[in-house]
Amino acid sequence: MKNITVLYLTILNLFSLCIYAQKAKVSSADKKYDNYAYIDAIKTYERVAEKGYKSPDMYQKLGNAYFFNSELDKAVKWYDELFALTTNVDPVYYYRYAYCLRSVGQTDKANEMLKIYNQKSDNSSKGESYIKEVNYLDKIKANSGRYKIKDGGVNSKYSDYGSSFYNDKLVFTSSRDTGSLGQRKHTWTDQYFTNLYETNLTGDSLTPSKVNKFSKNVKSKFHEASAVFTRDGKTMYFTRNNYLDGKKGKDENKITLIKIYKASFENNDWANIIELPFNSNNYSTAHPALSPDEKTLYFVSDMPGTLGESDIFKVSINSDGTYGAPENLGKTINTTGKETFPFVSEENEIYFASDTHSGLGGLDIFVSKIKPDGTFDEVQNVGADVNSPKDDFAYLINTQNRIGFFSSNRDGGKGYDDIYQFLETKRLIPKCKPELNGLITELATGQILTNAKITLYDDQHKIIKSIESDEKGSFSFNVENEKTYSVRAEKEDYTTTEKTIAIPANDCKTELNLAFEKALCKVAVGDDLGKCFGIKWIYFDLDKSNIRPEAALDLAKILDVMGQYPNMKIDIRSHTDSRASFKYNDALSERRAKSTKDWLIQNGINPSRLSSKGYGETKLFNNCSDGIKCTEEEHQQNRRSEFIITAL
Repeated sequence: MKNITVLYLTILNLFSLCIYAQKAKVSSADKKYDNYAYIDAIKTYERVAEKGYKSPDMYQKLGNAYFFNSELDKAVKWYDELFALTTNVDPVYYYRYAYCLRSVGQTDKANEMLKIYNQKSDNSSKGESYIKEVNYLDKIKANSGRYKIKDGGVNSKYSDYGSSFYNDKLVFTSSRDTGSLGQRKHTWTDQYFTNLYETNLTGDSLTPSKVNKFSKNVKSKFHEASAVFTRDGKTMYFTRNNYLDGKKGKDENKITLIKIYKASFENNDWANIIELPFNSNNYSTAHPALSPDEKTLYFVSDMPGTLGESDIFKVSINSDGTYGAPENLGKTINTTGKETFPFVSEENEIYFASDTHSGLGGLDIFVSKIKPDGTFDEVQNVGADVNSPKDDFAYLINTQNRIGFFSSNRDGGKGYDDIYQFLETKRLIPKCKPELNGLITELATGQILTNAKITLYDDQHKIIKSIESDEKGSFSFNVENEKTYSVRAEKEDYTTTEKTIAIPANDCKTELNLAFEKALCKVAVGDDLGKCFGIKWIYFDLDKSNIRPEAALDLAKILDVMGQYPNMKIDIRSHTDSRASFKYNDALSERRAKSTKDWLIQNGINPSRLSSKGYGETKLFNNCSDGIKCTEEEHQQNRRSEFIITAL
């Protein structure tokens, strides 16, 4: 932005016709555009401030002007003044102040400001278990009551868990042959030997029939668990201890971990069992799941790059049968704890178990929509019907009839873990994808502005995304409910503007319009100079004509400009509200106009450059005339002064 000769700085309320550049002389009504004045409001603010006038609004404008122009040392000066005057500011000012302080080496003070910013933006300890969502129980409650649950019909007194659809069968994991019970880590498999079993599913209710052992070719003398099948039934991925062709592998600590294996269905049985290339003797891989198009394999691992105890990863399955490099699903899905047992539905929703996302205790089941770009929507707890204070995991659903299975060690079961069947009677209400959108316009004219750079920041003021306003001046961002964002708009020849907004809960579309101001205010004879500074009126108390302190600050701006333009002449026009008599108001407005004029003369303006006139109640700003009931604020809008340029 520094390639323009005039600082690209903030100005308020430009004159509504100043954007129309005039290459030839144009006259309209009382305005003559053969002579202009270009008012740099920021320079005026600085000169006024240096004379001792104080205002939070003015200090904000000055600090922002230099902050957005990357002149951080100058921004520090004015933010210092702002915080010396008041701390009742938008939290984003603490961030800006800290950013500037750090740039000039005031690290300790910067850290103090950032600490306050974190507190004020409610952002002090996100990511720490349940602290990040104090209302998580309300959210779980809202997602509950959607399932009818019953025993899965395949359970034993041993551990039964982890089911998968295979043609018209249900394949699951069980330790029923060992008779050995004990604790096991649900991140992986039962500590005791488990095998795969199958049962036929009949009817619309998916009623299981007799349970049979799965293929003998797949069974080993160690664990088998968590099988998943391709749609054509010809390929199977499953979890097994590090054991292949009679050989047991061990890590450097002599422990046999678990790996994912692949098998092919040939001659009515499973054969060609191989381990996948991203397995290792030094970390575990387990619980495979396939994407609907079967081009991506999801799995669980504690391999290098894991964020917690176990994370969910994905790997591409190439057309030639090779595999890509494993990718961690990232912090939306994975936490510092355990994520495990992924399942991806035909609707491209990933279900998984976690002991760290906000839940009811132990492992809970969660769901997130997989976006087209591979990222994830907000993670949601599926509700208290499926989830319990114990471990709940291994969710599986047929999206055609909404019947599925999950595993749990909740009270009332038959064994250590049991498989439960459910009917989802009501879909988890898909939250609309919240959007933050708005319109970019010029403040003075309302004209739409295209190709403005719009940047979205999170509540830690980190950039999320930058776009440009379209041909209609519009912009749109995907956001999340109940989060706070800042939106900054930048465009050459205009001052940078930024606003902060909190996205309401359950709001699908939130509007935030941004209006640009010209970097310079261009005025001509007939224009109101006050509009360059947003001076819509000089305030007077009821029935009085003395200059109020806030009015003195605005008059100081007029005074400064007249000092910069010695040929400028001003006609001061004063107005009253409709209360009191017409005659009284006429006299009152004359006194107010004279009071304004006298203030400027007392502060150095030659009387020959000033004229004044009181209009009483003859030119009301609104419809608050005699007999009309209005508020005090509406009446005060009529008590105003204008500064019409009569010569330049």
